[in-house]
Amino acid sequence: MEQKFTLVQHLEELRKRIIICLIVVFVCGIFCFFYTDKILAILSNPVGKLVFLKPTEAFLAKIKLSFYGGIFISMPVIIYQAWKFLNPGLIEIERRYFFWIMPFSYLLFLSGVLFAFFAVLPVGMKFLLGYGTENVTPMISVSSYISFVGIFLIAFGIVFQLPVVVLFLTKLGVVTPKWLSVNRKYAVLVIFILAGILTPGPDIFSQFLMAIPTLLLYEISILLSKLVSSSKKNKV
Repeated sequence: MEQKFTLVQHLEELRKRIIICLIVVFVCGIFCFFYTDKILAILSNPVGKLVFLKPTEAFLAKIKLSFYGGIFISMPVIIYQAWKFLNPGLIEIERRYFFWIMPFSYLLFLSGVLFAFFAVLPVGMKFLLGYGTENVTPMISVSSYISFVGIFLIAFGIVFQLPVVVLFLTKLGVVTPKWLSVNRKYAVLVIFILAGILTPGPDIFSQFLMAIPTLLLYEISILLSKLVSSSKKNKV
């Protein structure tokens, strides 16, 4: 017999899951703090030397870097806690689908982060720093760079979840390949709007760097949706 939760119980469960996630992020962040110099050396490869403009900026930048590192390391726990929160509201078949998809969700998150760092970020930074002239020398502060890269990588990790979301919704019968194809033009509009929101900074170039791979992921999602729909029909 399925257990029914009241609104208060749902809010209490949400609070519990958030607290667990924050604790794990905090612990992982402390671990990352001891390796911030090595992490920063890797992250700063696309731009080279960084500077700090205030006496406290270098220390606060390490704290900020530890926080982002804590999020990346604890992402499996965050995904699991999200599943635990949603679990009471799912029926048995939905639970099986969600539990099966969770590992692929984390792999896609890592893929998005790695793709952003190795393929998109170097090109983007080269383009943006190319606006420097003899009279305008780029000097990037460590704090602003960590914020830019941290949000940029996390945003890519999030948008790379698109195939997982589409697969899950297709399994449940919420969306179909035909529906995804017919609404492609609306998806393009939504993707560019989200790219403008998720990418740090107002420049159009970085928004395109996120939007184009996301459009490709949408097309891949349609293909995956077709495969899932075909397998469901064959079973019937």
